Amino acid sequence: MRKAVLGLLLSVTTMVVLGIVMLYSTGAFAQDAHGNPQFYIEHQAIWLAVGLAVCMVCARVDYHWWQKRWKPLFIGAVILLAAVFLTHKIHGSHRWLKVGPFSFQPSEMGKLAAVAFLATWFSDHVKEPKELFKGFLIPLCVVGFITALIAGEIDLGTASVVGGTMFAVMFIAGTRLWYLLPLGIGGVGGILAIGYFIPQRLGRMMAFLDLEKYKLTEGAQQWHGLIALGSGGVDGLGLGCGREKMLFLPFAHTDFIFPMVGEELGLPFTLLIVFCYVLMIVCGSVIAIHSRDRFGTLFGFGIVVLIALQAAMNIGVTTALLPNKGIPLPFISYGGSNLLICLLGLGILLSIYRQGLNEHAARAETKLNARVTLRL
Repeated sequence: MRKAVLGLLLSVTTMVVLGIVMLYSTGAFAQDAHGNPQFYIEHQAIWLAVGLAVCMVCARVDYHWWQKRWKPLFIGAVILLAAVFLTHKIHGSHRWLKVGPFSFQPSEMGKLAAVAFLATWFSDHVKEPKELFKGFLIPLCVVGFITALIAGEIDLGTASVVGGTMFAVMFIAGTRLWYLLPLGIGGVGGILAIGYFIPQRLGRMMAFLDLEKYKLTEGAQQWHGLIALGSGGVDGLGLGCGREKMLFLPFAHTDFIFPMVGEELGLPFTLLIVFCYVLMIVCGSVIAIHSRDRFGTLFGFGIVVLIALQAAMNIGVTTALLPNKGIPLPFISYGGSNLLICLLGLGILLSIYRQGLNEHAARAETKLNARVTLRL
């Protein structure tokens, strides 16, 4: 367990540091840097400080706090997700709420609320996960409501992440596979159907099928992402020497930061990122498995799946293996709300570890006392 938490902290720290370095290199060339080359690095530093504080608080608080308060969290997420439809569209989507100089995405809160609900529901209904009504339909409808709100923002990527996490948590909880398989097929079909009727998303799907044909229009970002990876090769062009960030990739500091790592630092650092995510998944899963109760296992596993799916989708998009979905790379991309929720999730995993460690110590002490009593 101690090795697992050390591996988790090492992987996250490596990604956060690498993200800050790459943001320093790419942020100055962003189109909306407001004439300040340090604009993004300053804002990310503020979010990082807040996120670390939240992480430490969550690590100290018993993770069962989330089990008791999932309802206010869920209701708050629904209200904020509904509120974004009253705002103006940014890049064709209703995703952001602005508070002063800062903006955040309520969908990040929605992801956490969905996982907290699923973990609570299946820990309260241990004997009923294989039932159609309580083990499948109720959790599907509740999480499906949040997923529908997120999809309505025209954020199909995040909706896919929430849906995939729901599938994984329900499977681990014991829901029958025969219920889940049609759900997975229907979810993919639903996302494709929604994308078909939205011109901008349809263009992205067509670009995915024939990237070279659409390299000057809907596929431009992915095309330049591949150019960045190819230009960097094995050794990279050197930190700060990347060319694609110079207005060729308008989102080089957010969704397409992975190709910039490849262009400037080369193949070893892109493989390092993949390794860090694999290490985080393994260590986070070990911590979740050794939780002292079912809620901790499901909650910890859900958080790991949320981050893992998001990372897999971002890397898949930036390497043209998936259609463009606008998903940031966890712990690395610029984005305050995403960084905050990811660090919050890290804090919850640390809390699960601490509580499990305390439980193990208590059991060991009880056994020792029993042995002493028998000898006396």
